[in-house]
Amino acid sequence: MKVRNSIRSLKNQPGAQVVRRRGRIYVINKLNPRLKARQG
Repeated sequence: MKVRNSIRSLKNQPGAQVVRRRGRIYVINKLNPRLKARQG
């Protein structure tokens, strides 16, 4: 998982979902499980 200050590039990938958990923003991807990122 990458921790980055902008997750705009990952949310444009096919199958990506932007999820808020515990005040942090996560990108998870069911089609390509390697694409995970956290912001905040």
